Amino acid sequence: MADYKTGKLLEQINIPKDLREKISEDDLPQLCEELRDFIVDVVSQKGGHFGASLGVVELTVALHYVFNTPDDKLIWDVGHQAYGHKILTGRREQFHTNRTYKGISGFPKPSESEYDAFAVGHSSTSISAALGMAVASQYKKEDRQHVAIIGDGSMTAGLAFEGMNHGGVENTNLLIVLNDNCMAIDPNVGALKDYLTDITTSHTYNKVKDEVWNLLGKISKFGPNAQALVQKIENGIKSTLLKQSNLFESLNFRYFGPVDGHDVNYLTKVLNDLKDIPGPKILHCITEKGKGYQPAEVGDSTQWHAPGLFNKDTGEIIKITTKNPEPPKYQDVFGHTIVELAEKNDKIVGVTPAMPSGCSLNIMMKAMPDRAFDVGIAEQHAVTFSAGMATQGLIPFCNIYSSFMQRAYDQVIHDVALQNLQVVFCLDRGGLVGADGATHHGAYDLAFFRCIPNMIVSAPMNEEELRNLMYTAQADNNGPFSIRYPRGTGTMIDWKTPFKKIKIGTGRRIKNGDNIAILTIGDIGKYAVIATKELDKQSINIAHYDMRFVKPIDEILLHEVFGKFDKVITVENGSIIGGMGSAILEFMADNNYKAEVKRLGIPDKFIEHGTQSELYDECFFDDKAILATVKSLLESQENKALA
Repeated sequence: MADYKTGKLLEQINIPKDLREKISEDDLPQLCEELRDFIVDVVSQKGGHFGASLGVVELTVALHYVFNTPDDKLIWDVGHQAYGHKILTGRREQFHTNRTYKGISGFPKPSESEYDAFAVGHSSTSISAALGMAVASQYKKEDRQHVAIIGDGSMTAGLAFEGMNHGGVENTNLLIVLNDNCMAIDPNVGALKDYLTDITTSHTYNKVKDEVWNLLGKISKFGPNAQALVQKIENGIKSTLLKQSNLFESLNFRYFGPVDGHDVNYLTKVLNDLKDIPGPKILHCITEKGKGYQPAEVGDSTQWHAPGLFNKDTGEIIKITTKNPEPPKYQDVFGHTIVELAEKNDKIVGVTPAMPSGCSLNIMMKAMPDRAFDVGIAEQHAVTFSAGMATQGLIPFCNIYSSFMQRAYDQVIHDVALQNLQVVFCLDRGGLVGADGATHHGAYDLAFFRCIPNMIVSAPMNEEELRNLMYTAQADNNGPFSIRYPRGTGTMIDWKTPFKKIKIGTGRRIKNGDNIAILTIGDIGKYAVIATKELDKQSINIAHYDMRFVKPIDEILLHEVFGKFDKVITVENGSIIGGMGSAILEFMADNNYKAEVKRLGIPDKFIEHGTQSELYDECFFDDKAILATVKSLLESQENKALA
C-alpha cells in the first residue's frame, strides 16, 4: 500500500472485532481523529466522496463499537458516507484503490465484504432493506439488530416513508439512525427539512425527551406495565407542551434525540441503551458535513461533497488547467441553454430531484428562481409534478440522471406518455459514467424509453446538437421528448451556435463511404469520426451516419443504408439489448433486408467502476473497437471472395 497516514490505534483495527476488543472507550475520540486523518490523506490524493464520510466518523465508530457486526446488520443509505465503515471493516490496505478500475467500490457492496449488508448507490433504500432483514430474522428466530443509517436528504424520498409506514407495525429490532446535516449533495429543500430544524431547535421538546427518557430508565425495572404507563405519560406531555405530534412517533417509531453526532462517547452510551429497547426506534443525530477538516467545514458544502484532488494542508482544490480553451461540460450546455430558451418562451420551467448543481439547473435557479424547482430526492414526484404543470400549458424540462430515471419509470408511462404531455426529459449521465460504477451507469434509458408509446427518444452527438434538440423539443407540442447526453465534456469550443429546428425522426450522414456503414447514436459518435479518419489514412473508405433519434427512427436513412451496404456496425453507449442496434435489426427484419450487422455497446452485464475510457475499452465500443470490427468484417469479406 502507498504510504498514507495511519495512526497507532487505527493500524490495530483490521475488523470491527478488533475495535471492540482492543480500543477502550476513553480512546474512541483519538481513534476518530486518526480515522478522519486517514480519509483526508487518501481522498486528497485519490479523489472520491469526502464531506459525507467525514461527517459520520464518530457515528461509524460508535456503531461498530456497540453492535456485533457483521452479525448485526448496518445498512448505509446511498453509501457516500461509508468510507470510514470500509476502512474499519478490513479494507484499509485497499482503500487507496477506491473507485479506480479493478479497485474497491465507492459504495457498500456485499460481494466485496460481509460487512456490507446491502448493495446501495441510490438513495432512500436503507429503511425498507433493513426492515426486510429484520422481518426475516424474526421469522428465522434469530436474535440480531438491524440499523438503517439514512441522511435527512434521503428521507425526502417516498420510499423512505413507505418503509417507515410498514416498519411501524412490525415489532422488529429495527433502529433508524437519522443523520441530519441539512445537506444532500446540494442543500436540502422542502417541508421535512423545516420540520427537522424545528425539532432540533425546540428546547422544550428536548428537555421533555431527556427527562422522560431518564424516568423511563428508572421505572422500567418495575415491569412492563410501568414502562407502558411512562410511555403514555411521555406522549401526553409532548402533546400538551409542543401542541404537535412527532412525525416519527405518529408512525409508531420511538423517537430519541436529537443528539450530537460528533460526541462518540455519548453516542456509544445512547446506542447501548437503544439496543435494549424492543420495537422500531429512530435516533436523530445532528452532524456536520466535512466535520474535522476546516476547509470543508467553512467552504462550499456542495463542492466538498466530492472535491476531486486537493492539497490536504491548505485545502486548495487542484484544478487541471490548459492554455487552450476547452469544450464545456454537457451539463453546463444544458444549464445555459435552458435559460436562453426560457428568456424567449415564458412557458418553460425547469425541474430537478435534488441535483441542481450536478445537472446545472442551478444556473436557471439563479437567473429565474420562480421558474426552476428542486423537489428533493424524489424522482417519481419530479415526473408527475412536471406532468401536472404540462396539463396547464407549461413546458417542463425535467432533468434527471439516466440511472435515477429508472426510479420514475411508472410515472413516465402512466402520468406523462399515456396523456401525451409535453414534458422534456433531459437525461444527464447517459451511458457509462466512470468511477461511480454500476449503480450510476445510465445504461438502459434508450431501451426502456424506446418501448413507450408517444415518446420521442433522442441523443445529440455534440453540444450544438444538444442545443438544437432542446430548441426543437419546446418549439411544438410533440408530446414527451427525451434527450440523453453523457457525463463530461463535449467536443466543441464554439458551441453557442444559433438555434436550428431539427426535423423529428431524422438522422444525418456524417461521411460518405463504401463497403461498410457505421451507425451511431449520441456523443459516442465521436469515436466513429476518429476511426474513419484513421481508416482513410489506410485508404479504407467507410460511411458514418449519426442516427440522432432512436424513436422515431429515420427509416428513409435506413433504406439508404441497407440499399447500399451489406455490412453495418451500430455503436451506442447504452445497453446492447433493446437499444439502437436492436431497433435497426428490427427495421432490417421488418423490411426484408439482409446484411451482416455487428452491434457495439454495453453488454448484458453490470459494468463496474473505472474511468470512462477504461470502461469503453472493456465494453468494446471505442475507436479501437470500431477499427477492429471494420477490419474483421473486411477480412471476412476477403476470405469469402477467396473461397
